[in-house]
Amino acid sequence: MKKNDIKKKTAPFLILLAGCLWGSMGIFVRTLNTWGLASFEIVALRSFVTMCCMLLLLIVFQRAFLKIRLRDIWCFLGTGLCSIVFFNYCYFRTIMETSMPVAAVLLYTAPVMVVLMSAVLFHEKITPVKMAALVLVVAGCALVAGLVGNGHTLTLMGLLVGLGAGFGYALYSIFSRYALERGYHPLTILFYTFTFSSIGVLPFADMGAVWKAVTGDAAHAGIALVFGLVSTVVPYLVYTTGLAHVENGTASILASVEPVMASFLGIVLFGDRVDLWQAAGMLLVFASIIICNYRGIKCRN
Repeated sequence: MKKNDIKKKTAPFLILLAGCLWGSMGIFVRTLNTWGLASFEIVALRSFVTMCCMLLLLIVFQRAFLKIRLRDIWCFLGTGLCSIVFFNYCYFRTIMETSMPVAAVLLYTAPVMVVLMSAVLFHEKITPVKMAALVLVVAGCALVAGLVGNGHTLTLMGLLVGLGAGFGYALYSIFSRYALERGYHPLTILFYTFTFSSIGVLPFADMGAVWKAVTGDAAHAGIALVFGLVSTVVPYLVYTTGLAHVENGTASILASVEPVMASFLGIVLFGDRVDLWQAAGMLLVFASIIICNYRGIKCRN
C-alpha cells in the first residue's frame, strides 16, 4: 500500500482521536476552576501553554516550520482570532445568556456550517449521506446535552451568540484548509494559531490570576502542561493532519464525538448520571460516525 493511501485510511481515525481528546477537557476545567480560574483565564492558559510547547518543539526539531509568508498571515489570524478567540467569547456569552446544554447544542451547529461553507469555498459536494450524518449529529448533540424535556429557554441574544460560537468553531476547518493548500505543515498552523489566540485573549483574561495559579506549586505547573498537551497540542495537531486527507464537512462530523466522550468521562470519573434521552443521543452521534466511515468519506488528493 502506498504511503499516501495509508494516510488517507488513517485520517478519519486521527480526527476521531482529536474529538475524543477535546472531550477530555472537562476533566481539566473542573480542576482549573478550583484554582479560581474563570473561563477566559482557562482559554489564555490553554493558548499560552500550546504556543510555548510548539515554539520549543519547532526550535529544537523543525525551525523551517516557523517561516510563513506575510501574504498568508490572514490564514493564521483566521484560525487564531476569528476561530479560537471568537468562538470562545461567543460560547461563554451563550452560557451566560442561556445554559450550558443550550450553548453546547448551538456550538455543534458547526458541522452544518462547515459543510455549507466548504460547498461554496472548496466545491465539496453535499451528498445525501453527508446530510443524513449532519441530521444525526445535531439531533444527537441536542439529546446528549440534555436539551430535550428539561424546559430550557432560548432568548434571541442567546441564539445569535450561540450561532456565532458555532460559526467561529467552524472557521478553524476553513482557515486551516486554506493554510494547508498553501503548503503549510500542521505544526506551523498550530503554532501560529495559538500565537495569535494568545494575543487576542489578553484583553479578556486576568493574566495575573493565571500566573499565580500555575506557579503556585510544581503540581499546578505539571497539570497546566498536561492540560495544554492533551486538550490542545495533540488534538489540534492530529485534526489538522487528518484534515489534509478528509473533506472539511466529514471531518467536522467525525469530530462531533467530543460531547459523547465528555459525557462518558463524566459518568466514569465523576459519577454523572445519563438518562435514556442522552444515551439515545450518544447512539445517534455514533451512527453518524459509522455512516461517514462506511460510505460518506471522500478523501482528498
